[in-house]
Amino acid sequence: MECIIITGMSGAGKTTTLKIFEDMGYFCVDNLPTILIPKFIELCNKPNSEIKRVALGIDIRGGKIFQEFFDYISKMENNTVLFKILFLDCLDKIILKRYKETRRNHPLSMKDRLINGILKEREILEYIKKRADYIIDTSYLLTRELKLKINDIFIKNQNFESIIINIVSFGFKYGVPSDIDLVFDVRFLPNPFYIDDLKLKTGNDKPVNDYVMKFEESKIFLYKLIDMVKFLIPNYIKEGKNRLVIGIGCTGGKHRSVTLANQLFYTLESFKHNTFICHRDVDKDINK
Repeated sequence: MECIIITGMSGAGKTTTLKIFEDMGYFCVDNLPTILIPKFIELCNKPNSEIKRVALGIDIRGGKIFQEFFDYISKMENNTVLFKILFLDCLDKIILKRYKETRRNHPLSMKDRLINGILKEREILEYIKKRADYIIDTSYLLTRELKLKINDIFIKNQNFESIIINIVSFGFKYGVPSDIDLVFDVRFLPNPFYIDDLKLKTGNDKPVNDYVMKFEESKIFLYKLIDMVKFLIPNYIKEGKNRLVIGIGCTGGKHRSVTLANQLFYTLESFKHNTFICHRDVDKDINK
């Protein structure tokens, strides 16, 4: 029998994830007291049981027993039960926003500030996160994207890569995004802004893309950028990093940065990395 333990940060999407597993044919139970789980697994694993795949939602409301349970898993696991831990993570600011929108209380901040409850939970869950078989950061995932990711892991049995790569194009005149890990400046490339036919277009338009990429400097830069990122990704994963934000900037964030960001995105996506792209400033000063 297969048993998926779904846990992680409160507000990261455990309920939505359980519904996805239910649609995939798993027998799902949310917030079953952890002290009852061993007996539940035993009943599901009886020879005549029709339940072959189980997904259990567990969170810190289980109290002290919550932490003890994950130590107990290793004792429970045998040749007939395969346990996998799926940890749902999310940026603190996104969790904060979700709780404010739903007007619900965080389980650890009933009498305290919401952010303090989130930080305390993250500290408690650090041990569990390190033990997880899969980590999915839901900060910027749409429900359909989360469903596709879960389907790839548990139905298609694809190799799972926990790191999410965000590529952001931006204009230096509007400031460097605060959450970027790696910043690349492409203002050394010829600027389409000074060509009348290209000025009002963006790097998403073929004429601008073709113009930027016709220069040898652009091709060499892209080659070296891809080579470095390919080297960094497995090393970041090895160190436990689950999100990498790559910023590519030019003056206004419309032409050169958008073109190179798109080129990097297409390449990493073809390598089956979990890659997303955002052109932060592409629509600013659109008529100038």
